[in-house]
Amino acid sequence: MESLLTRITIDPDICHGKPVIRGLRYPVQTLLELLSAGMTFAEILADYPDLEEADLRAALAFAARLAEVKHLYALPV
Repeated sequence: MESLLTRITIDPDICHGKPVIRGLRYPVQTLLELLSAGMTFAEILADYPDLEEADLRAALAFAARLAEVKHLYALPV
């Protein structure tokens, strides 16, 4: 997973500091939204020829890392 995460870059001068793929101005958030909407890797790669399959796996790895939870707290209802 660590080697995939090196594909994610954060630079205040690119996309307002949002995490992007290899500095290409493709926000990780956008790719995750496309995947969650049901687009396949093949469809995304056809629409964005600058991207590679490893870039999409890196976006998923980044999301997985963000989802790591150390403690859960019940929210008041």
